[in-house]
Amino acid sequence: MSNSSINIPVITIDGPTASGKGTVARIVAEKLHFHYLDSGALYRLTALSVLRSNIKIEDVGQIASIASHLPCRFADSRIFLADEDVSDAIRKEEVGIMASKVAAIPEVRKALVSLQTGFRKAPGLVGDGRDMGTVIFPDAILKVFLTASADIRAQRRYKQLMEKGIPANIDSLRNDLIERDLRDTQRKESPLVPAKDALTLDTSHLGIDETVERILDWFAQRSKN
Repeated sequence: MSNSSINIPVITIDGPTASGKGTVARIVAEKLHFHYLDSGALYRLTALSVLRSNIKIEDVGQIASIASHLPCRFADSRIFLADEDVSDAIRKEEVGIMASKVAAIPEVRKALVSLQTGFRKAPGLVGDGRDMGTVIFPDAILKVFLTASADIRAQRRYKQLMEKGIPANIDSLRNDLIERDLRDTQRKESPLVPAKDALTLDTSHLGIDETVERILDWFAQRSKN
C-alpha cells in the first residue's frame, strides 16, 4: 500500500453468501460517491475461467496463475473478463459453487490481494467480501459484518434467481448455503469471521434501506472521531 492511500477511507462489509452485503455495499458506495469493490466477483471470475478451461480443482498452480493474471475490469455496474461482459455468467449457481472451492485455495487468495488493494482510491472505497476487514483492509475506518439466517438467505437467493428466469429449488439452495458457510468458516486461509473491531448486523428482518442507513450512521460517527 502506498503512503498516499493510507488516508483514503475504506468501509468493509463482510458476510456469508446472500447476506445482502453486495447490494448494501453498492448503495452505500453510491451515496458516499465512493468506489466499490465486489471482491466476490474476482473469485467468481477465477471460477468461471477454471470451468471454461476444464481445469481440475486439484491443479492449484494453474488456478493460482489464472487468478494472478485476471484480465478483468468493472464498468457501469457491469463486469468484464477481457472484452466479454460476464456479469450474468458469473452469477450462475455452478460458478458460485466453484468460486467457494477456489476461494479456499491459499495460493489463489494471495494472488488476488494486490488486485483488491489496488481499488483503494480517493475519495474512498466500500469493499464487500469475506475477508475485507480481516485481511485486505485491516485499517478500514469502519468494518461491518452482515449476517442472516440460512432460511432467509435461501429465500433471498431463490427470489433473485426467479427474477432472472433461472430455475432453482429452495431446499437445494439452503443446503448449498450451509455447505458454503462451512467451507468459508473452516478454511485455513482467511476464514469467514468478523474482524475483532467489526460491527455485526443481523439483516434477517431488516430491509435494504434500513441496513444502508444504519451503516451510513456508523460511518458518520466514525468520521467525526
